[in-house]
Formats: sequence, C-alpha cells, structure tokens
Amino acid sequence: MSNEFSTWALVQVFGQLTLQMIIPRPSVPANVEFQIDDIDEEWNYSAPFTYIHSRMMNMSIQNWEDYLRKIFDNLAPGGYVELQDIDAFMESDDGTLTEAHALSKWCKLLREAAVKLGRPYIPTKDLKGIMGKVGFTSIVETRFKWPSNRWPKDKKYKDLGAWNNENTNLVLESISLAPLTRGLDWTIEEVNVLLVDVRKELNDPNIHAYWPMYAARL
Repeated sequence: MSNEFSTWALVQVFGQLTLQMIIPRPSVPANVEFQIDDIDEEWNYSAPFTYIHSRMMNMSIQNWEDYLRKIFDNLAPGGYVELQDIDAFMESDDGTLTEAHALSKWCKLLREAAVKLGRPYIPTKDLKGIMGKVGFTSIVETRFKWPSNRWPKDKKYKDLGAWNNENTNLVLESISLAPLTRGLDWTIEEVNVLLVDVRKELNDPNIHAYWPMYAARL
C-alpha cells in the first residue's frame, strides 16, 4: 500500500480481496478500506468508482465479458480503467525456450488446470475486443516483456529480469500448488518435483524466456 493515498484525504480507496484476507500494514490511511468479496458475483456498491484497476486476473475469472461489463457498469462517467495482465505462456525470440523445457510444460499444465477449475486462460490480444463489446471506447494498449532473469544485455531489461526472477522464485510454489493439486489431482510431492526443473530453467541465463505483458487503459 503506497503512502500516496494518505495525501488524498478526499479520495476513498477500496481494495477488493478474494479467497482470503490480505493483512494490510498497521498504518492504513483512513480513506482506504479492504473488502472480501466474490468477484464473479454481482457487484453491489453504493456508488460508482472513478478509477478501477485490475491486475494479474488471467486464469482467475470465470467469464471475462461478464467481468468487464461489471467494471463498465460500476464506473462513474468520465472515470478511468486500467488492466494489467499476463499471457500465461512464456516465450523466447531466439528459440532458447522450447516446448520440451520444464518452463513450457509448467505453463501448459497451469492452463489445463485453469480450464478444469472453470477459470480458463484468455489471450490478452482478445481483451480489447471484449472491452469494446461491453461499451468501452478510446482504449490504449501497451505490450512489453518481463524477462525470466538477468539474461538481457540492456540494463533496463536486465534489472527488470532480476526483479521478475526474484518475485517468481518467491511465488512459484504458491501459484502452482492449488491449480495442479485441485485441478489436475497432482500430489504436493509431484508438484515439487516439477518445480525443481522449472526453477532451474527460470534461473538459467542461457534460456532467453520472458512473459508477454499487457496493459489497457482508457
């Protein structure tokens, strides 16, 4: 949570939480409120929002058209929306990541599990069309890459890769266990065996992998 919200005393900020409560910092500004809700259910808020931010929801939403329509219906006239999301499949531009790699197999398994759990992967290239269908206009898209580690030569992307690698290593187990054990009936031991090779390749600078990232705003 950024300190910036405390400087905007007239702004009310809502954080929508699903599945489990995220414990905020002790010093939460008075105008910030956390709510636990089921994002797939109807949204019943007392007033529309002037800004809605959606991040990393791929493979978490049952129906993207319904989700984006709820965002549209709950946005105040003249309000802003920003989506930031990830394509589920890692890529490489030089062929150093192949379908035989554990990283590729891991991505494919997560996609299969998401389908089984009723929250299928959506290609980010489809989002603009769906946003237009539910009523959004003047949509600005941005695409960029998150390297898997420090393999890029360019300093900006090398640093980005270092941060992405650190973050992915920290969450690798937590983002894999639920989908693979609940969706594909894997055991925890089977997941951990897979992740040994996934982690090894994630940290390999000879594999020039990256996640395609996507942002849309209006």
